[in-house]
Amino acid sequence: QVQLVESGGGLVLAGGSLRLSCAMSGRSFSDYVMAWFRQVPGKAREFVAAISRSGDLTNYADAEKGRFTSSRDNARNTVHLQMNSLMPEDTAVYFCAARGRTFLRVSDSEVDYRYWGQGTQVTVSS
Repeated sequence: QVQLVESGGGLVLAGGSLRLSCAMSGRSFSDYVMAWFRQVPGKAREFVAAISRSGDLTNYADAEKGRFTSSRDNARNTVHLQMNSLMPEDTAVYFCAARGRTFLRVSDSEVDYRYWGQGTQVTVSS
């Protein structure tokens, strides 16, 4: 019943910026801790960022601190990932995910997330 749809991916030059968005339908968005993960072919899914239900708390992978920022707009049922200073190694399919409604921790573990979007491709060229 929860549906997540990512958008905003595309092709960008190294050093550029991109903003991803994820929209939720089917449930009350503000009840859910949200996160971003990314994956490249043949590699494990990698944590990028997570954000609390209110947006007051965020959790980032160390490599992305200072470059990526997660935010949310509960009135519009959307979560965003602002990506700056992009590098070719950021190339991946980016997924948004939601925890179960009653869970509050801004976890970095994919097993803690119940609902997943289909992903949006980000390609960074040098």
